[in-house]
Amino acid sequence: MERIAFHLEIADGERDEYREEHENVPEWLEEAYLDSDAGLETYSVFEKDGHVFGFMELEDPDAIREVMDSSDAQARWAERMDGIVVDDGDQWMDEVYRMI
Repeated sequence: MERIAFHLEIADGERDEYREEHENVPEWLEEAYLDSDAGLETYSVFEKDGHVFGFMELEDPDAIREVMDSSDAQARWAERMDGIVVDDGDQWMDEVYRMI
């Protein structure tokens, strides 16, 4: 099992909208992630003061990145998030410490 994480920033004034969108994540987006070959076990998103931290435990990080980069579901979700999140193109984080 591998763990990966990402960081995003919410655009100024869009925090409430971001949280509202995540109260009812569309089933078609969840299905795209779960139906991939990534072996997704855990996917959590955390937010504080406009900073978003996403965390996944999965078998194949490359497979989930493929879903995020090229699936129709992710493209539809990106349209919904356009203007809500700041896309700097480099959201993936390096793991620097693991206790267990």
